[in-house]
Amino acid sequence: MRPTGQVHLGNYHGALRNWVDLQYQYECYFFVADWHALTTGYDATADLPELIQEMVVDWLAAGLNPSVATLFVQSHVPEHAELHLLLSMITPLSWLERVPSYKDQQEQLREKDLATYGFLGYPLLQTADVLIYRPSFVPVGEDQAAHVEFAREVARRFNHLYGQEPEFEAKAERAVKELGGRNITLYRQLRKQFQEKGDVAALERARTLVSGNTRITVADRDRLLGYLEGSTVSILPEPQVLLTATPKVPGLDGRKMSKSYNNTIGLREDPASVARKLKGMQTDPARVRRSDPGDPDKCPVFDLHRIYSDEATRNWAAAGCRSAGIGCLECKQPLIDKIVAEVTAMRERARDYQDNPELIKNLLAEGAEKARESARHTLDDVRRSMHLRTE
Repeated sequence: MRPTGQVHLGNYHGALRNWVDLQYQYECYFFVADWHALTTGYDATADLPELIQEMVVDWLAAGLNPSVATLFVQSHVPEHAELHLLLSMITPLSWLERVPSYKDQQEQLREKDLATYGFLGYPLLQTADVLIYRPSFVPVGEDQAAHVEFAREVARRFNHLYGQEPEFEAKAERAVKELGGRNITLYRQLRKQFQEKGDVAALERARTLVSGNTRITVADRDRLLGYLEGSTVSILPEPQVLLTATPKVPGLDGRKMSKSYNNTIGLREDPASVARKLKGMQTDPARVRRSDPGDPDKCPVFDLHRIYSDEATRNWAAAGCRSAGIGCLECKQPLIDKIVAEVTAMRERARDYQDNPELIKNLLAEGAEKARESARHTLDDVRRSMHLRTE
């Protein structure tokens, strides 16, 4: 996430809540994208240290666990920047210009001068952020899937340019035999299932089989991963999209909740402010008077009911709205209770971290060192494949 201001309920339900669940299912890396904040906010950096600190506190309050997941700040892992530089040497300019969000954001942020390489190249920096850890999955909503596909294209181009190796197939076959025992047969079966039938599940099983084998060298591991899909060494494996649930979170004015619209509820906002904002939240414009019936499907408040309320409460709110049996404030009250309770719990969990900035500093340093260790391995292989190291 970019540290551009207070984390709000839209960020929480759109991504952060999923992260909290995913950290117990996968090995996860989460970072504060301070370099990405510069792509549109390069002229206002004085508040960055405070914004980074507050974002990490929000994450911890929401339930991210630094003893399970790796939390760090992007600029504390300079390997991201080096991989970005190396990938920029092979990425066609036209690929960057066609990224859908490039022109969309230029249109939305017309008041800013975005005619910079940093803004044009931010999808490639995102790609480096991803590929540096050679992940199996990137958790995104549907609107971000195009960015993962861009990363896959860049990885494919890199592997095509630098993954060629003399006598590759012979070396790969020798590496298969090093897997040992039943793993040899299983690898061949899974490879065949993927290449003949396009079975992605078989591909993932084969990758896991190879990555978890301690008998083979790093070079043979890369050969075997590349051999699964073709005839190149898969130096930068193509990550898969892990689509996550992203419910529609309306802002106070009915539009998507966004800091740019000034229509948000902060993750740790004062409960009295939360209640006041929700009471004034826009509802179905057809309900001018208390006696006017409404349509829940046209009311942004009902989108919050879909997130926070159980089925019985949703049925009560929908029926009361359509019949004008309840007023808008009555409809909002269960939501006010739930959201105030959620925000209050976040504020309580955040208190220990707010009062201990040294704790935040230490856990981010530990996370950065863990991330750098993984990133260094990737860069070693990248440099070697590009003949940028002599040893």
